[in-house]
Amino acid sequence: MIDSQQTLLPWLVRIGECSVLGLDTEADSLYCYPARLCLVQLALPRDSILIDPLAPLELDSLWRRLAGPELIIHGADYDLRLLAGLYGVKFPRVFDTMWASRFLGFRQFGLLDLVHHYFGIRLEKGSQKADWGRRPLTPKMSEYALNDVRYLLPLYERLKARLQAVGRLDWVREVGERLAEEAATVNPNVNGEPWRIKGSKKMTRRHLAFLKALWHWREGEAKKRSLPPFRILQPRLLLQIVNLAGEDKKWEGSLPVYWNRRYRREIRSCIARVRELTEGEWPEILQPVRRVPMTSSEKERVDRMRVLRDERAEQLGLDPTLIASKATLSGLARDPDVHIARLMNWQQELLGFR
Repeated sequence: MIDSQQTLLPWLVRIGECSVLGLDTEADSLYCYPARLCLVQLALPRDSILIDPLAPLELDSLWRRLAGPELIIHGADYDLRLLAGLYGVKFPRVFDTMWASRFLGFRQFGLLDLVHHYFGIRLEKGSQKADWGRRPLTPKMSEYALNDVRYLLPLYERLKARLQAVGRLDWVREVGERLAEEAATVNPNVNGEPWRIKGSKKMTRRHLAFLKALWHWREGEAKKRSLPPFRILQPRLLLQIVNLAGEDKKWEGSLPVYWNRRYRREIRSCIARVRELTEGEWPEILQPVRRVPMTSSEKERVDRMRVLRDERAEQLGLDPTLIASKATLSGLARDPDVHIARLMNWQQELLGFR
């Protein structure tokens, strides 16, 4: 475990000399709010190391060095978004072994599946939901974290060779570029109203007023206590209180007997304040986006593209939705100029647009 600037410095030199590195991260989103980066795992050609971001380290120099080599990541989307969101970093060269395996026709493309397939080794996932903010890490947690990267470079070599043989290596690199771009793009809630959670679409305006107030109370309490919101008030219980309060029914009986007394008081006050709101202060109900039915010619275009997609997928041994999902085909049929531009080069080629 590298947990001091002194021990990090020689590794920075070695990292800077590498053309390819394996990368993984661990965060504590199940235990802390907002989530923190708790561990960075790196695979170098001859070593696998753990770096402790919770220690007093200057990490900017690490991020700068990681921007140079090709980074081998399995399921890169989460790691790229985590690092972009917390540190504003972007890594332009990403090789995602999950996408690589899918482009080779693998139906089971988890890291454990691939390691077993290529190396005959069965890895354990016992520490997947561990508290990565604890220190020191247990030996089991350290081993789990190292296993997430120690096979990435040999796996990369195997996948890369097969991709080159079938002419699909550029596909993976283009996906990596797209993942890096999307991770660096801020994607806020569409309406800037994250409190409109699943289960709220059919609520009345009065119910939405209770939901908004209780969601913001829970959010504030979560940040104050550095706990995930679901550990303050579970979504199921939040919706249950909202539905009962919105119908002026007794809601406190739905809470566990042992539940936090202060929380009870604060929720009671929150509900009382909402009851004093006027109807004009209640949130508006969002109008659903009405889909214009497809014309017969658009349906015909979808059918033609689906036939072509399925034929190409069968020829290449791929999952057809990997080439284009149902939604993608619909978008291409309705507004081809916009949606063709969103396709990657390999998708355009397979669908006959290049």
